[in-house]
Amino acid sequence: MSEIAEKLLAGEQRALSRLITMLERGDPAAAEAMKAIDQHTGRAYTVGITGPPGAGKSTIVDQLTKLVRETGSKVSIIAVDPTSPFSGGAILGDRIRMQRHYLDPGVFIRSVATRGQTGGLPRIVKSMVRALDAAGSDLIIVETVGVGQTELGIISVADTVLVALNPESGDAIQTLKAGVMEIADVFVVNKADRDGANQMAAAITGMLHLAASRPEWSPPVVLTTANTGQGIEDLWVNIQSHREFQIANGSLDERRGRQRKGEFLEAVEEVLAQRLREKVKSDPDLSATLEKVAAKTTDPYSAALEYLGSGSFSSDWLNAR
Repeated sequence: MSEIAEKLLAGEQRALSRLITMLERGDPAAAEAMKAIDQHTGRAYTVGITGPPGAGKSTIVDQLTKLVRETGSKVSIIAVDPTSPFSGGAILGDRIRMQRHYLDPGVFIRSVATRGQTGGLPRIVKSMVRALDAAGSDLIIVETVGVGQTELGIISVADTVLVALNPESGDAIQTLKAGVMEIADVFVVNKADRDGANQMAAAITGMLHLAASRPEWSPPVVLTTANTGQGIEDLWVNIQSHREFQIANGSLDERRGRQRKGEFLEAVEEVLAQRLREKVKSDPDLSATLEKVAAKTTDPYSAALEYLGSGSFSSDWLNAR
């Protein structure tokens, strides 16, 4: 077992931070550490929260963290932020809003840059969740970039998905129609002290009854006013109910199994894409094919099939380092 894996499993937070940094940099040594800690994962519960900008997601996360910490459980927060156009790093707005947890040794907060990914969830987040799990976190909260309809990647990592909306979300119902309804396990109508909150909750409930896509679990609609903490306890009760429901019928293990399969395929695609980019620089046949595509002497799709079926594309290329 690698030294960093041993230290992480022993509870050293510096080792956890170092491993996450290695993952972000693509350090090959991180793969060895992740392999060593994988068998020690599966105990933590992961909650994902998504929704349009201005829904108060960070405030909800802050209040949930406060509530769960009162029980003595360890909480880790991954805030997926937009990439800074200047530094390439994450804009730390979420961490700024969670200042009261900085000095709490039972809370770990890390921001991750999207690096231009429109889905708002870099693949690296999944590795980070496993690292946090192995390090002893009880609850892991993943807050994603609020980009509305494209924010569906959270289902690939979370055990329970929260979709946060507020009464001022003019496109909220349209957002539900665009696929968010299918991924939500719990709906949160935040800023419930404002006009229209009850009407929005009723509209969501009505749409859920019409859809009935998952009759075995009907996503509850929880009203909260996160800046005061109102409704947060009710939200936590519903999260726990969803966890118990999944454990009882075995769907939690099935969900996690699908997520791991998906992560494997993403990793394969990522590595092959990188090797293809490198191949363009050194393979004259591929370069010639690209020039033909650019000159419209062949179409991209048929050219790709021909190249994949040619001798230029072989197991030697797949095994390239």
